[in-house]
Amino acid sequence: MKAQNLSQIAIRAQQQLVTNPNPNPQLLNPLLSLLTNSQNAFFQLYNQMLSHPLSHNHYTFTHALRACFSHHARSKALEIHARLLKSGHYLDIFIQNSLLHFYLAHNDVVSASNLFRSIPSPDVVSWTSLISGLAKSGFEAQALHHFSKMNSKSKNFKPNAATLVGALCACSSLRALRLGKSVHAYGVRLIANANIVFDNAVLDLYAKSGSLKYAKNLFDKMCMRDVISWTTLLMGYSRGGYCKEAFSVFKQMVHSAEAEPNEATIVTVLSACASIGALSLGQWVHSYIDSRHDFVVDGKIGNALLNMYVKCGDMQMGFRVFGMIVHKDVISWGTVICGLAMNGYGKKTLELFSRMLVEGVEPDDVTFIGVLSACSHAGLVNEGVMFFKAMRDFYGIVPQMRHYGCVVDMYGRAGLFEEAEAFLRSMPVEAEWPIWGALLQACKIHGNEKMSEWIRGHLKGKSVGVGTLALLSNMYASSERWDDANKVRKSMRGNGVKKVVGCSWVELEVYMEDSKVCAA
Repeated sequence: MKAQNLSQIAIRAQQQLVTNPNPNPQLLNPLLSLLTNSQNAFFQLYNQMLSHPLSHNHYTFTHALRACFSHHARSKALEIHARLLKSGHYLDIFIQNSLLHFYLAHNDVVSASNLFRSIPSPDVVSWTSLISGLAKSGFEAQALHHFSKMNSKSKNFKPNAATLVGALCACSSLRALRLGKSVHAYGVRLIANANIVFDNAVLDLYAKSGSLKYAKNLFDKMCMRDVISWTTLLMGYSRGGYCKEAFSVFKQMVHSAEAEPNEATIVTVLSACASIGALSLGQWVHSYIDSRHDFVVDGKIGNALLNMYVKCGDMQMGFRVFGMIVHKDVISWGTVICGLAMNGYGKKTLELFSRMLVEGVEPDDVTFIGVLSACSHAGLVNEGVMFFKAMRDFYGIVPQMRHYGCVVDMYGRAGLFEEAEAFLRSMPVEAEWPIWGALLQACKIHGNEKMSEWIRGHLKGKSVGVGTLALLSNMYASSERWDDANKVRKSMRGNGVKKVVGCSWVELEVYMEDSKVCAA
């Protein structure tokens, strides 16, 4: 609303208060409501109305709480709450529900729970606000507890669609599929007409719980589907590792024109393409992005596109996308740095890392994985040690197992086994088996049997990955130590461990019905 209109509303309200000895709240409350978007004007009129005993009623406080919610005015809401307790208006159920909604919207679960307990007769709005608010605030178990309590205590009313959606959200977060199915069945009986919000909540439950068959069946039967429906199913497939199916859903979505993909849809399908290294599919999505004038290669979409090209090994396009991203954040820099390291560009990785620091972007733990990996592959041991110390001591990043693994691998590749052993002994946590496997591989390359024996002794009796055991057995076989090799193999068979045959994905040809995506 324009400032001129707001001013006129304020003047009309002032006239009501000045000229009328008993201002009518039925005339003032609508004017107050119109000022909600202007915090100063709203509370100025609100305070003036409070100074006239007959100029306000419980609707005045409802409007005030709504304004507090819009402007995140927590202190003002607490002040209103205190006034309500003194004035007696607090007993109004609309007031109680407004307060409950405010506290839950601001994640104040303690105040909301205390308030709910003080409501003598909560209605369906009260219960729904509490259940939905708890589910969104991360208290899913408590939300389901109250949902069960509502059904057992409330005889005069039943849950509505919004209540069921809140319960389903809690079930989704907890992956409580069995309970979620019960809520779904209850909703089918309770809700007469098609409700897309309810259907989407059920779809989300099945998708997140990995019940993709149920999700697809529900999706196909839905009378109405929106972008949330399509994206939820797509995310379910992507999260479950069915990346080709995810792309198929995206393609169907584009061609059906039932709903336009949004940012979340694009990011998800690009992540699916990256997961299986499907460059052609990712390029198809890229062409679709270019056809949409409301999309820009920046932010989350830019980072997802960059990640796709990097993971698919097309660093040339990766750099091109990186250059297109205007607002480069730590994810943008970290993605391209890790991509360079992964594809063997050690020195370029460090050059880009230096540029990142010059740009004033502070690296995170993922960025340092790329940097340390680059040092490892390029044989830059001194630089790697320096970066590891800087990460820990200067940037305050607590090293994770992957950081330790990069340093051990770096020492191993360089043949510095004494340094590797000293580093392993200095670690505050026990090294996981992939680290030992990397060091064993280095022992095999450099022919260091003494270190491999030390590793074997250290790993004896511990849970070790099948790859590490197979590598140890092969090392013994290479040295013609057949008895030792057989002992390791026998140990593997005794524990029911079997090495899975390695394989690589190679994208040979992808059949596409449309080679181009044309803008409508």
